[in-house]
Amino acid sequence: MKIKEGNAGLIINFELLHLLNSRGAAKDTTRVMASVGRSEYKVYDYLVGTVACNQTKEHINEFLEKSQKFKLTKAEILSIINTRPSQLVELDPIMCRQIVEQQEQRPELDMEELLELILQVLPPPPSETEPEPEPESEPVDEDNNKTADAEKNVPDE
Repeated sequence: MKIKEGNAGLIINFELLHLLNSRGAAKDTTRVMASVGRSEYKVYDYLVGTVACNQTKEHINEFLEKSQKFKLTKAEILSIINTRPSQLVELDPIMCRQIVEQQEQRPELDMEELLELILQVLPPPPSETEPEPEPESEPVDEDNNKTADAEKNVPDE
């Protein structure tokens, strides 16, 4: 991805994540080899935990193509792609602002149909990482502070 013109407009989180990746940002713990600043790493770390990390150009292009019938504004499209609402209550604040302003210009908007399209086309956010199960510990004999199994394996003196 090349930046043709700086400050030409808004970009979606997926594009910013792709840009940071191309500059060398990664989950590298040392972070000394890349030419990415500390603040950019903070942005990268945030974006990796959002829906942007699961999106592809194909997902976004498909959403843009299929959502044309809803006549969404650029701001609505940007918000939907960046947040990927999964319930009407999450989609409502994005749409209410624009619906009030353009009530006469827009045909009746079916929010449930739009939400269904979002759920079908855009990938879900990354799932919370499940905590690793703790290894099973051997039972401890509280009187001698030895494990029961350890006592069985100790040779007699």
